[in-house]
Amino acid sequence: MGKTFFDLPESEQIAKLTIFASTVLEAYDLAISGIESLNFEYNATFKVTTTSYQNFALRININSPRNVQNIRAEVAWVRFLENVDGIQTAHPVVNRAGEYITTLAHSDSGRELNCILYTWLEGEEVGDEPTNQQLHVLGQTMALLHSYSKEFALPADAQLPMFDDPFWETEDFLLSDKSKLDSQEKDLIDAAFKKIIAGTDALYSQNTTQVIHADLHGWNIKWHQGKLSIFDFDDCGIGLPIQDIATALYYLDTPEQDEALLSGYKSVMPLPAHTKADIEMLLIHRRLMLLNYLYETKNQEHQELIPTYLEETLRRLRVFLEV
Repeated sequence: MGKTFFDLPESEQIAKLTIFASTVLEAYDLAISGIESLNFEYNATFKVTTTSYQNFALRININSPRNVQNIRAEVAWVRFLENVDGIQTAHPVVNRAGEYITTLAHSDSGRELNCILYTWLEGEEVGDEPTNQQLHVLGQTMALLHSYSKEFALPADAQLPMFDDPFWETEDFLLSDKSKLDSQEKDLIDAAFKKIIAGTDALYSQNTTQVIHADLHGWNIKWHQGKLSIFDFDDCGIGLPIQDIATALYYLDTPEQDEALLSGYKSVMPLPAHTKADIEMLLIHRRLMLLNYLYETKNQEHQELIPTYLEETLRRLRVFLEV
């Protein structure tokens, strides 16, 4: 049997997706002069330049399990946020049919791929080394998101996953029959999930759910002339603000960074009620979610991370379960 699309070297996958992107863009009333690959991980993102020197970002959901109903919800929420002062996001663009989602058959992968075009955000991605100032502003922005999302209602034709589910309604690759883990590894992860489920259930019984971004880190924010913008709402769902905060904290390295983020949040509104144990539990949950993703993804670079990431995850789980 010949190589599948996902067996090809990353450079060849990107080359084929760039050709596919040009086909997708035929659905829009734009004169295209250039298509440049920006990111090829969870999804494929391209910078699109027109002959009138406008820039856009085209996202092709090559790895994402999100369906059309999920993307409709994402679009509805982003459009809702366009009217919120203090929050800068990209805006979705309609195709010639008046739709925000363009779905086309991708023959190389044998899949139908959902695509969405966004306006361009100026600035540089903050990345892995955010400054304390940037984190403070991120905390403020997150608090604004949480404040206003209480007023947001999903359209009738849209749906988002519930984050009280231990796998956030994604497929289980850690404990199911598809798992590649040995019995001892699975037992350790199962024990951790039982503790996480109990803790999450307690939080949900005491708080009201709302839409959250669920992936606020340095690679999903841009900084331009002292202002911050956020993008990549592809992981959004129905959850609790404390889950959003814990997800952001997961990607930080120092107590000073944590404090910068939290102080920014508290400058807008009080932190949600929580304990230190709640945060530790949610941080471990985030790590398990990322481990599950590594077993799910077709991205070759991410798959190569599994041995090291698994070893460190198991070490942290032993500490977590001893508490």
